[in-house]
Amino acid sequence: MKKPKLSFWQILNMNVGFFGIQYSFGLQQSAVTPIYDFLGASPDQIPLLHLAGPVTGLLVQPIIGAMSDKTWSPRFGRRKPYFLIGAILCSLTLLAFPFSSSLWMAAGLLWILDAGNNTAMEPYRALIADKLDDEQQPLGFQMQSFFTGLGQTLANLSLFIFPLIIIGKTGSLPTWVYASFFLGAFCSIASILWSISKTEEIPPTAAELAKLRSEKGSAFGPLIEIFAAIKDMPRVMWQLALVYLFQWYALFCYWQNSSKSIALSVWNATPTGNELAYSEAVGWSGLVNGWYNVVTFLVAFLLVGFAKKYSPKYVHAFCLILAAIGFLAFPHIANKYLLFFAITGFGIGWASMMGIPYLMVVGDIPKERYGVYMGIINMMIVIPMIIQTLTFGYILKHFLDNDPRNAITFAGALLLVATVCTLFIKSNKTEQVMVG
Repeated sequence: MKKPKLSFWQILNMNVGFFGIQYSFGLQQSAVTPIYDFLGASPDQIPLLHLAGPVTGLLVQPIIGAMSDKTWSPRFGRRKPYFLIGAILCSLTLLAFPFSSSLWMAAGLLWILDAGNNTAMEPYRALIADKLDDEQQPLGFQMQSFFTGLGQTLANLSLFIFPLIIIGKTGSLPTWVYASFFLGAFCSIASILWSISKTEEIPPTAAELAKLRSEKGSAFGPLIEIFAAIKDMPRVMWQLALVYLFQWYALFCYWQNSSKSIALSVWNATPTGNELAYSEAVGWSGLVNGWYNVVTFLVAFLLVGFAKKYSPKYVHAFCLILAAIGFLAFPHIANKYLLFFAITGFGIGWASMMGIPYLMVVGDIPKERYGVYMGIINMMIVIPMIIQTLTFGYILKHFLDNDPRNAITFAGALLLVATVCTLFIKSNKTEQVMVG
């Protein structure tokens, strides 16, 4: 069945909910580590405390993808019920997070928050493949990249602005933390409700509906479908998995250590050595991370044209090189304003990471398995993150002198390896669509 062409504004409305999801992810990337610091975490504990994100992504996204592939409701649709449930869970957890009175309470809430975010995330990827034809899919995926940049920009700006206007502490945490997380809770649910109200899903054909009704559901059905899909996985997805191994390990190293690196390189401060200077560094890191997300939403749509002209593979490789250069320069910068120039490269890379890799593989995926394969792509993201959380504390302590600046340099080197792996990707169907 030929899919109807959608206008730019229809595609935008469909993806507004991605803004709320990414606002929440922005808080996780930039605010959670400082919260752990305020609650007394040591540097080598931080990777393990961030285990929630990758583990919930590994378990939740592919299962939700498999379930959504087998779902259809004339009233609620196929994908929309899942990202609504995820947004509700996410909003409630964001409201509760600032009331964390201990390190392990914060860690437990992060697990719930990540489960909600991952429940909402995967159906959004599949919705693009469901609704848009080959010609419009680049715009759809890069629209999500645009909202990733916008959502995470505002999340990081809140970490810079709120400490300036909201002074003092409430409980164990600074009062500004409450404002940032409460705003995130509102954005999460409001943006999802907007997209749900503006978007109609394409109903299955009579034959597809009959097939759905004939399949008996079971508690192990989604797991069986995941393993079957992995067994039948196109070669290009295995190639992308290798890229993701190095790419996402590197990104987790950056997110966990960026504020600490800035504190040392610019303020020469640590959480225990100079708390006031460290708080200033955390606020500045929010501004720096906000800037790379500004760059992301500014360049996201430009990458659509480049991907069509030069193929997604070469665009992604070039963007990874720019990100790597930025990371390699980042820890050596003592002028806080020059950090914006270094992180611009990562902003361009992040714009590519959020959309371009999906264009490399979507043409090789059967449409009846869009959901489960989008979930498996997320497994490729979170498995490197799990490896990082389990191994990087040891690497940081024994090989990188427990210095967060060395962690950022290490991340830059890994992105260069990911670039080389990207150049070996071959996707005949997708290459033909993009170039043809």
